[in-house]
Amino acid sequence: MAKPEREFNPYTDYEFTPCNPPIEGLSEAILARDDKNDSVTRVLKFEPGTSTEPNGVLTHDFWEEVFIFEGSFVDTRLNQTFGAGDFAVRPPGMEHGPWVSEEGAKMFEVRYYRTEEE
Repeated sequence: MAKPEREFNPYTDYEFTPCNPPIEGLSEAILARDDKNDSVTRVLKFEPGTSTEPNGVLTHDFWEEVFIFEGSFVDTRLNQTFGAGDFAVRPPGMEHGPWVSEEGAKMFEVRYYRTEEE
């Protein structure tokens, strides 16, 4: 099923659940999902003190676009801090993370797949 049609409503109306794989202090609220192609729109929340270092450096087979709208975190691999207002586009296979967030952070994220024909 394609992503559902929805009019404006607060993202806080959506339940935050642990991410997979689980990391203490890291949760997601799925705003929309297309079960046919597994495209996802979500808010990712880092509680203060969250570290994704147990997961190491990430790569995946989908495109990912992220916008930090609250707080900040440090990319420990790059030794660089990213915060509210920062945006990234990650193609499949791009290495990113891990991160540590002392103050907490929230990111808006869209994940999608593209076929070779597109």
